[in-house]
Parts: sequence; C-alpha cells; structure tokens
Amino acid sequence: MSLRALFGFGPARGHRDSPVLLTDSLCLRAPRLEDQSAWSLLRQESRDFLQPWEPRWPDDHLSRSAFKRRIRWANTETSAGRAYAFLIFRRNPDTLVGGITVSNVRRAPSRSASLGYWIGERHARHGHMRGAVEAVTDFAFDTLDLIRLEAACLEDNAASRALLERCGFSEEGIVRGYLEVNGTVRDHVLYSRLAVNARS
Repeated sequence: MSLRALFGFGPARGHRDSPVLLTDSLCLRAPRLEDQSAWSLLRQESRDFLQPWEPRWPDDHLSRSAFKRRIRWANTETSAGRAYAFLIFRRNPDTLVGGITVSNVRRAPSRSASLGYWIGERHARHGHMRGAVEAVTDFAFDTLDLIRLEAACLEDNAASRALLERCGFSEEGIVRGYLEVNGTVRDHVLYSRLAVNARS
C-alpha cells in the first residue's frame, strides 16, 4: 500500500490542519463543516450497528452545533499535538465511510498514543478500516515518531479484535472498568503495536 502525508491549514485561521493521508483507495483528512450532512446521515443510519460499542450518544449527537464542536476540538488538539482526528473517505467515488482518531499522544519518554475508530454499517467488511488503521499506524510511527500505539475493544467485539490482529496488534490483557459503553462501564481488551525499532 502506498501512503503519502500532506500538510495544510485548517478551516480556522491559525490552526494547523491534521495531515491528509492518502492510500491507493482511501483519503483520510480532518473533518470540515461541509462534512456534517454526510457524517450525520452515516451515523444515523448506522446507529444500531455502532451503539453497542460506543459511549451513549448525547441528545444533540447528530446536530450541526455538535459537529462544529468536534471540528473545534480537532483543530485545538492537532495544534497542540495531542490528537489527530480523521474522517475516512473512499477515493473513487468520494464517499465518507467512517472515522479514526489518534489521541492521548504522549511524547518522550513514553512516545505512545491511543487509537479509536468507527465505520458505517454499509461500508463494513470491505477492507476500508484495515486500510485506515494501517495508514494511521504508519503516520504514528513514521511522522509522529511514536514507538507504541494502543487500542482497546470490548471482549465480545469479534470484528474489532480480528481487525487489530490483522493489522499487527497484539493482545496484552484485560483493562477493568476501561470505558463507559452505551451507559455501562465495561472491561476492555487492550491491544498494542510497537514500532519496528521500539526495542532497539
């Protein structure tokens, strides 16, 4: 898979945009205000598919004002080097399929971060998320110079666990009370992947 990282400027003056990651079939970039309609539609139609694995959605989850807050958060966190939020688009045709975020970026001596992602139901099981995870992992190691990337998922989320294992992540164990999911605090399985030279 070929991968290029392009840097630009975000919609708010003075805020550095997240990199744009291009693979042969995908474009990963920061959310923009004009993405709100497609984002809300995809999330709404995938609600039953996504909700068992995510924190409970607030009442205004799909609103334009909530999406604006997401953009402001993404700009602020990227400018500070703490997180990088991407929407995932299939390049041909240009179609939103999901989202992926590198968050909680820690610099030396830890040099690690957390990975989170979601995909619309009609785009699942087509290889899009595997391509996105691999692209973001390369970005984390090659561009951010991290040595460790973590991801956590529910024990019964077989699809997410299989995805992480296919992308070279290794299971480390159970993290108790890791995250509130759909209104209930749940244990999660922690996975990690290390940069090739992490042990050298």
